[in-house]
Amino acid sequence: MINYTIYENTNTTQWVTFVHGAGGSSSIWFKQIRDFKKEYNVLLLDLRGHGKSKTTLKTAFKQKYTFSALANDILEVLNFLKIEKSHFVGISLGTILIRQLAEMYPERVQSMILGGAILKMNFRSQVLMRVGNVFKYVLPYLLLYKLFAFVIMPKKNHKQSRLLFINEAKKLYQKEFIKWFKLTAEINPILKWFRQVELNIPTLYVMGEEDYMFLPSVRKVVESHYKSSELFVVENCGHVVNVEQPNAFNEAVLAFMKRTK
Repeated sequence: MINYTIYENTNTTQWVTFVHGAGGSSSIWFKQIRDFKKEYNVLLLDLRGHGKSKTTLKTAFKQKYTFSALANDILEVLNFLKIEKSHFVGISLGTILIRQLAEMYPERVQSMILGGAILKMNFRSQVLMRVGNVFKYVLPYLLLYKLFAFVIMPKKNHKQSRLLFINEAKKLYQKEFIKWFKLTAEINPILKWFRQVELNIPTLYVMGEEDYMFLPSVRKVVESHYKSSELFVVENCGHVVNVEQPNAFNEAVLAFMKRTK
């Protein structure tokens, strides 16, 4: 089972589960814990190979990484802790896993908060993926990761987010990075499906106004998924909204979650 941390709140039965992105860990939510644990029981997860979820001999020989397999890792923790339903907050690639979980087990998802959501790979991100696929066995993974981080978070005010993710990525191994990178092979069809199908689950997209790679496609999806989805755009902010503008992020997310109780 993947590593998890919980903060219990005896005044409520409601849960909120935080899912980080590729190369990160549960530590990226340090600016959320204090505010959220006042209102909810909090569950933080470390995805496979990230944070304290280190690859063991048993997991090393598991089937290849797929979005459904990674979503089932999350479900395993929920079942173990006997959490029947939870709000889910994700960032970047973590938003894909939350949406995949909601696709498979909608009854377990009370609401989805998708920060820096990835719904479509634009031309620049497609080029990045091709470069990564060509060089993933040749170049040190950290070099590739730094390149991705600079392209996705290029501005001065994105520096904290960029460094945080690069420092977390240093804890990965080359083989682990390659396993995660192979997920890009299935990303386009799964994102196309997510854009087409609206789930009957309250969904808030929290995007930085400077998240030029992913914000345009989110705007279009929210327009078509208007029955269940809302968009909150954070000013002067890039891809990792919860780190760059934590106060705005926390306030918007907590207000949304209160409306979906």
